[in-house]
Amino acid sequence: MAEDKKVNIPESELNVLKEKAARVDESLDKMLRLQADYENRKKRQEREKLDFLKFANENLITKLLRVMDDFERAIDSAKNSSDAKVLLEGLEMVRHDFKDIMEENGLKVIDPNGQPFDPDKHEAIEHIEDDGHPANTVLEVMRRGYELNGKILRPAAVKVSKKKEENKSEEEI
Repeated sequence: MAEDKKVNIPESELNVLKEKAARVDESLDKMLRLQADYENRKKRQEREKLDFLKFANENLITKLLRVMDDFERAIDSAKNSSDAKVLLEGLEMVRHDFKDIMEENGLKVIDPNGQPFDPDKHEAIEHIEDDGHPANTVLEVMRRGYELNGKILRPAAVKVSKKKEENKSEEEI
């Protein structure tokens, strides 16, 4: 068996070691508290992010409730009237309100009629021979496109002009 030897450390050195050990304990305690604070902040930020995503559309949905009310009034009005014009006027008012709300929230209609075809904003549904317009001009919008705050949500579906093909000569046939 090994003998336990006692080491005599001078009192001044022992005090220095005790001081250093206390500082190490204090630093470790600070580090553990900082780590706990970091973890708590991270969890809080994640909760806040989830809450933000959950309620991000609250303002928009609240405004759309007004459109829903208008639809219900238009339907009730149409039930009590045989005049199709009354129904049409009601629907046009609802569409106008709906469009205003969407524009207030950053939605923009892509209306490329007569403009050069842009594959980033338009989807060519059909190419039509047309000498009355330059090649790759949007002739007709088949389905509106939309962008939200500059981001394309849906490209406009369009008919695009192309130059008439020359009649093939008999040699080519």
